[in-house]
Amino acid sequence: MKSLADDTKIPIPRTEYMKVEPEDLEGKIGTRHWQIFLMFLGMVMAYALRVNMSVTIVAMADSSSANIDFETYDWNEWTKSIILSSFFWGYTIMQLPSGYLAQHWSAQRLLSTGMFICSILNMLVPLAAKYGDWGAVCACRVGMGLSQACLMPSLHTMLSKWVPPTERARLGTFAYAGAQFGTVIAMPISGYLAASSIGWPSVFYVFGTVSLLWTILFYICGADSPAQSKMISFDEKKFIQDSFNAESTKSEEKHVTPWVNICTSMPMWAIIIAHCGQSWGFWMLLTEIPSYMNAILSFDIKKNGLMSALPYLTMWLLSFPISWCSDYALKKGATRSLVRKISNTIANWGPAAALVALCFAPADNVVLVVVILVFAVGLNAGSMCGFQINHIDLSPNNAGSMMAITNCAAAVVAIVSPLIAGVIITDENNVSQWHIVFYLTAAIYFIDNLIFIIFGRGEVQWWNDPSAKKPLK
Repeated sequence: MKSLADDTKIPIPRTEYMKVEPEDLEGKIGTRHWQIFLMFLGMVMAYALRVNMSVTIVAMADSSSANIDFETYDWNEWTKSIILSSFFWGYTIMQLPSGYLAQHWSAQRLLSTGMFICSILNMLVPLAAKYGDWGAVCACRVGMGLSQACLMPSLHTMLSKWVPPTERARLGTFAYAGAQFGTVIAMPISGYLAASSIGWPSVFYVFGTVSLLWTILFYICGADSPAQSKMISFDEKKFIQDSFNAESTKSEEKHVTPWVNICTSMPMWAIIIAHCGQSWGFWMLLTEIPSYMNAILSFDIKKNGLMSALPYLTMWLLSFPISWCSDYALKKGATRSLVRKISNTIANWGPAAALVALCFAPADNVVLVVVILVFAVGLNAGSMCGFQINHIDLSPNNAGSMMAITNCAAAVVAIVSPLIAGVIITDENNVSQWHIVFYLTAAIYFIDNLIFIIFGRGEVQWWNDPSAKKPLK
């Protein structure tokens, strides 16, 4: 005879104390991957808006290189350098406020608002050029920088809450690789649009419109953290929460940012210097490669846009095997510090060697020059598994504010680098002047990575925990 207990199965409720095994969800597609994909698309659009001017300015200042039916402007090299650097004037000013807002308000809402404003200002550039010449264009670019300053602090804050430590290199790299992919698509598309029947103004209208569509999508579907997501499953939320160690589980708590400890930390200063060096090299090459290819290699606007994008396509593709190798090395027992330093060395000393080699390559050997440029830019992919995610290693709770600090310093360098290029290169057709720029960039790459190797660390710092006391030496 069956008892009542045999026929009645009482469901056992799931509680917050049930442990989700890592192997059950690690590597499986979930809501966190959808959030990372949205961040990737955000980086794509942010960098497309940021870099389309690098190619389009060639058409805006030289009708012979694009569609002659559209108005052009008498801008010399110094004026073009000011326009290209003006984005970072605003970008620098808002870094620290953006870091604070991302950490203490809402990174998702902040990024949505910033990208909406940036998209509108990008679409106003043709009107600004027509009625206000280069000064009005600079004003638009400054505004774009102000509104896009929230990009890196917001993404870093969200990554620190969404990505388990064991997936940090892969998913973090995928999100930040949107910068290279945005550059890859922006350069050739800008070149083709500028040379087409709809002319260079269409570059700003097309990218601005697509960016607005992403903004709407991210505002609706994005979330600051797993705790605030309406789409995430219980199991995945627990998996992410359980993946963080005791020192980083307080990331959701409100706490006072330890500014003094952050700013006096040598590992933090190593990141600042590494970020500044990478910013110099990245933006120097990004803003000047189109001009170099136009003046030295004699590429027209279509070929210029396509070939200028090739190094960044390589960088984007290389980011994936480098991130996989990084996570694999960690799983096999390599220290986080060692992995970050090796990745950063690939990203800095590799390009430094390539730029020195470029100075010895004959300018008439176009294939060789382009191949060297591909290496000079492509190897920089290692930085995404180097200093770029090292903020999260040192302090998951303060990653957004730390990124704001390093990105602020790097933005100042990004302002200066094209201006210095404009001072050095008084004659674009003089290859010797270009060599000075390449040697200088190689030296900066070498020095910044040497400092990162000596002073960089990969362990969570004691000041990550608001209640922790400084350990005695």
